[in-house]
Amino acid sequence: IEFIPPPECPVFEPSWEEFADPFGFINKIRSIAENTGICKIRPPPGWQPPFACDVDRLHFTPRIQRLNELEAQTRVKLNFLDQIAKFWELQGCTLKIPHVERKSLDLYQLYKLVTEEGGFDTVCRERKWTQISLKMGFAPGKAVGSHLRAHYERILYPYYLFQTGASLLSSQKPTLTNDTKDKEYKSHDLPQRQSMQPSEISTIARRAKRTEVKGTHCENRPNLRRRMGSYVAKPEPGNHLVCVCVFVFFFLFNNYVYPHTSYFVEQYICLVCGGGGDEDRLLLCDGCDDSYHTFCLIPPLHDVPKGDWRCPKCLAQECGKPQVAFGFEQAPRDYTLRSFGDMADSFKSDYFNMPVHMVPTELVEKEFWRMVSTIEEDVTVEYGADIASKDFGSGFPVKNGTFTVTPDEEHYLTSGWNLNNMPVLDASVLTHITADICGMKLPWLYVGMCFSSFCWHIEDHWSYSINYLHWGEPKTWYGAPGYAAEQLEMVMKKLAPELFESQPDLLHQLVTIMNPNLLMEHGVPIYRTNQCAGEFVITFPRAYHSGFNQGFNFAEAVNFCTVDWIPLGRQCVEHYRSLNRYCVFSHDEMVCNIAAKADSLELELACAIQKDMSAMIQEEKELREKAYKLGVWHSQQVDYEEQPDEERQCVKCRTTCYLSAITCPCRPDQLVCLHHLQGLCSCDPSNYTLNYKYTLGALNQMFKAVGTRAESYDDWASKVNKILKTDQNKSDLEDLRALVVEAEKKTYPEMDLLRHLRQIIQDAEKSASMAQQLLNGKRQTRYRTGGGKSQNQLTVEELKSFIQQLYDLPCTVRQAPFLKALLSRIEQFQQRSADLLAEDMPGSVALQGLLDEGTGLDVDLPELAVLRQRLEQARWVEAVQQASEQPASLSLDCMRRLIDQGVGLAPHACVERTMAWLQELLTVCEHWEEKAHNMLTARPRHNLEMLEAALLEINSIHAYLPNCLQLKDAVSKAREWIREADALQLGGRVPVLATLSDLVSKAKGIPVLLESLARLESLVSEVQAWKESAVKTFLLKNSPLSLLEVLCPKCETECPKSKSKRVKDVSPSGKKTGVKLDCLSDVEKALSESKDTASAMATLGEVRLKELESLSVLRTSNEAKFQPTPNSSASTVCLCHTVPAGPMLQCELCRDAYHSGCVPGFQITQVGQLWLCPRCSRSKKPPLDKVLPLLASLQRIRVRLPEGDALRYLIERTVRWQHRVQQVSPFTQQFICLVWVFCVLVLSPDQEELLAEGLLLQVTLPELQQLYQGLLSWFSPSHHSFQSSDPPHKKLEKNHKRRFENENPDVQDRDKIKKPKKKKPKMNKERRREEKRNLSPSNSLSDPSCSEDSEEDWSVCSAKQCLQPEGNEVNWVQCDGSCNQWFHQICVGVSAEQAENEDYICVNCSLNDLI
Repeated sequence: IEFIPPPECPVFEPSWEEFADPFGFINKIRSIAENTGICKIRPPPGWQPPFACDVDRLHFTPRIQRLNELEAQTRVKLNFLDQIAKFWELQGCTLKIPHVERKSLDLYQLYKLVTEEGGFDTVCRERKWTQISLKMGFAPGKAVGSHLRAHYERILYPYYLFQTGASLLSSQKPTLTNDTKDKEYKSHDLPQRQSMQPSEISTIARRAKRTEVKGTHCENRPNLRRRMGSYVAKPEPGNHLVCVCVFVFFFLFNNYVYPHTSYFVEQYICLVCGGGGDEDRLLLCDGCDDSYHTFCLIPPLHDVPKGDWRCPKCLAQECGKPQVAFGFEQAPRDYTLRSFGDMADSFKSDYFNMPVHMVPTELVEKEFWRMVSTIEEDVTVEYGADIASKDFGSGFPVKNGTFTVTPDEEHYLTSGWNLNNMPVLDASVLTHITADICGMKLPWLYVGMCFSSFCWHIEDHWSYSINYLHWGEPKTWYGAPGYAAEQLEMVMKKLAPELFESQPDLLHQLVTIMNPNLLMEHGVPIYRTNQCAGEFVITFPRAYHSGFNQGFNFAEAVNFCTVDWIPLGRQCVEHYRSLNRYCVFSHDEMVCNIAAKADSLELELACAIQKDMSAMIQEEKELREKAYKLGVWHSQQVDYEEQPDEERQCVKCRTTCYLSAITCPCRPDQLVCLHHLQGLCSCDPSNYTLNYKYTLGALNQMFKAVGTRAESYDDWASKVNKILKTDQNKSDLEDLRALVVEAEKKTYPEMDLLRHLRQIIQDAEKSASMAQQLLNGKRQTRYRTGGGKSQNQLTVEELKSFIQQLYDLPCTVRQAPFLKALLSRIEQFQQRSADLLAEDMPGSVALQGLLDEGTGLDVDLPELAVLRQRLEQARWVEAVQQASEQPASLSLDCMRRLIDQGVGLAPHACVERTMAWLQELLTVCEHWEEKAHNMLTARPRHNLEMLEAALLEINSIHAYLPNCLQLKDAVSKAREWIREADALQLGGRVPVLATLSDLVSKAKGIPVLLESLARLESLVSEVQAWKESAVKTFLLKNSPLSLLEVLCPKCETECPKSKSKRVKDVSPSGKKTGVKLDCLSDVEKALSESKDTASAMATLGEVRLKELESLSVLRTSNEAKFQPTPNSSASTVCLCHTVPAGPMLQCELCRDAYHSGCVPGFQITQVGQLWLCPRCSRSKKPPLDKVLPLLASLQRIRVRLPEGDALRYLIERTVRWQHRVQQVSPFTQQFICLVWVFCVLVLSPDQEELLAEGLLLQVTLPELQQLYQGLLSWFSPSHHSFQSSDPPHKKLEKNHKRRFENENPDVQDRDKIKKPKKKKPKMNKERRREEKRNLSPSNSLSDPSCSEDSEEDWSVCSAKQCLQPEGNEVNWVQCDGSCNQWFHQICVGVSAEQAENEDYICVNCSLNDLI
């Protein structure tokens, strides 16, 4: 078992002021240190006395210590094994220790256990061997019991029978057959070794094995077994002596063994059976030469024993010898300090296999206690103990010594801590002992090595001791307080009774130790310390102490006694008398010597001596009276101070007599004390003589002298003791203060009673102050941390103890009743707390209220921690309950957070239930969250039925689960989507593309398998394919227009007037509608929202009307650009938004003019074909036969879409237009109203509408071209009677092209009319005329040279009413008729664009053409 170090003893570090008074400081720390028995004192830094011992002269003979013989229980085992070994050795057998379970069997423990269980027979009969094996520490179930029985029966049972003297007639032959693996036991022979001087070759500090392997050579013994008819053979080569049995004649045996005897063979008879037969079986005892038959012995022997053989009588005599008292042997050699140090360091370094200074003290300590407890291994060390300092000098410097100190070291000569001075200081009572006592008044020196030890002991006369370690490695100490001395003695006697039976004063011999752990297990308080160099260790009265050295060191020790020791000293003498132990000095003699100096005694010492003398005189008086009554009438005065102590010792109790003794004439050299008067001799007491030192009168005189010195102090002390000892009617604190004041006035020295009184007053004041602070709740040392307890808050038990301490004080404290009331409140709080905590889970409000109340009590209440813990639990449980009541906020993170908070809580049933529920809920939620996530992200997607089934289980979970909510939302959306999809086909309705696309787009965001989605997506795909086909059919390349914008009637207009003045939309029925159709988006919305095709057609019909109305407005606006206006600014035309200039093109639909250069590709337009401007040319205008298949394919798809409705309406509109065209003939009377105004063909409104609507259709129709060609042919020469140089049809051929020119003359107008800034270049005019000739059927219009040559013509406007415009730039136009005259553009109503892109014919030329 590993050694566990006991707790440390107190360590004191006095200041220089405290260190100056050794006994004052020791008295100061006595109340603390005496509770541990030992203490350590570290001198102030710098106190280092020089080492004054003469190292060269110092030599000593150390003691030999075998470690395992020191320990009490180990020594008992060794003694037992020695007896067993001797028992078998005397019978010619060798003891070997058997091994069980790979360890040596403890024969002593086995023997004791079997004996305690009733003996071998009882254990076998009751089958207790298994129990015994368990008690011995063997593991169960390994059949160890049978092995133990066999070993006991073989080795121990014969010894047991021998000890008990039982009959062995029925016993079997004893055999000590040993296993070859067993090791032979080597006897210690303790009594013989201690009675003999050690041999010269003995070694020190040797480590050897106790047992030796079989085969080790035995000693040659001169007296071998002798037997009738045997001889001694020569030693074998193995050095074993073997007794060989040989049958020889009697005379040969007689002559060989006893050559000088004349006995006859009949004289050798067996002492058991009385017969002389079977001479070959007769054995002779090697001790007494008696004869015994081998078969008559108990037990009988079948073979001749080897070695010496003893008969039963000699065996009993040898084994029955009393044990010799154990003691240490002296080493065989003398050492100097240096040689001993070399040996010690060598031993330690070899033992631990490392340098001595590197071995840890803990390792040495554990190894020491391991070695002292083992019987299998011997370690022998040496200890230079009890070396007298007077022979070789002290380690401290002394006056008149051989060591010379420096001036700086002279104060060490007189220092009280110099161990040569301490015993004889004035405060030490040993000063009054006249003799120099080595070890007590004179220091002893101690030279130690590793493992050398000092055993458990107390100092002589229970005195103090002080030990100083001068240098070297530490010394480890163990101590027990004085009050535990009897307890320690009882434990050691209980654990090793065999040692105390033979040696009652064993603990006074300093030869026995016992493991401190074992003592502590039996309730003995043990403390330890490591004394380092330069440190003191003090042991207190009757304090047992022991220890060992960690290595080579040098220490010095001495005893001292203070005043407080005097009563213990007398008690020790009585104890010595009971043990018959001699005294080191006479206690009575010391007391009388002190009393003789009564006048010079200090008060404290005088009072102590007065009390001790009172008891001494009373006892002496009673003893003398008893002796007188017994007949001792003779007396004489004897001066015992003159006699040596050994001559005045009581022959009975060995007490040193001083006051009196009894002698008898029959034994003049002996005396007894009065306690053993009747044990001196057998003579009549009347013959005895009482020898006395003082008469009783003289003793009383001495007592009175001491009393006079202590009288005034006694009165004061009696008052103090009366106050301190009273339990009722206690005095006030002021009374105690008054006694202190009185002691100070009378200058009493600082004695124990005065110090005790001061301490009581100090304690009372401190207690009163603390009590007041407790009542106020404002103790100075308190601090709060997070609502926890204060640093120095009292516990309830401490408060109770403190209150009890207040009531135990010798004086009253007024705060005590209030603290008692506080304690009552605390107890009530504890009761309410217990009741509340008994509930399964109280509410947090109640717990918080009770916790606040307990915190206000300012006491460390254990309930507060429980309440805080329960409050955390309650708040957590309530938080979980609150969260469960609000499933919308109970998310997975919330659950995890609650679980994390709950994990840190203390265990509780309610918490565990709630935690289990919460964890289960979290597990379920996580499962369904993951499952819902998988369902939402599954590919392919799950059907609606599976998700609905999952929702049925999810609905039972009351928590916020995002994925589950998404799943629920997805199911809801899927149901709604399915309802919408089913509603599309109710009543045979054709679904609208917008609704269908919306459903498809909705379905993409629904993670559910929708069965009808594929069909709808297919429809949408078909519709998209159809739209792409329609786009390819209708839309121009890179057209900015959409398909719907092309197919639908144009609802938007570019005319400014249409923006400022809107024309009301009129439905075909003539009723107003609330649907806005102002833009394409409105039309598209209306078409998408229409319920059926009829409503869509109606909507498109409204748009058609708006288109025609917008077109009419646009035409009017564009035609107005060519009319003269009062405003001098010209209108802009064309895509470039500039004034007309040069050859112009006019759109047949919008009637707007365009510059030929701004319209790409106009050259490809053939004469007699319709020309539409880029704004009106919106599509490819495919033939109708290409459009009809599109409608047919759309009808097969059975999906309505705005483009489809627009296409249907386009076709219907086209068909209606064709029908109208068929009803109209260009040769009807409707064309009679045609007139030419300004060379413009004017048609009737119906004709205008028919032609315009045909142009608006986004389909190429032959009827439209035929209609246009018919109109042109109507005005040909064969169809009218008008004659002109320019036929009308020629004009019609070019009526869609008009020419305007803009010239800027270089000369200014004569009539203040600003001329044009620039004159049109001639090359421009020639180019334009060339263009004109190319475009016009007639190239001989007029000769422009006349206008070019005349400056006059350049500066005069030919208009009848010229507006005379002014400005930086005036725009001009030249007539393209026969006159070639110039006009201001503003005067004739021509815009710049018209002048640039179209031909202009003045009014005169137009009238001429008509005529």
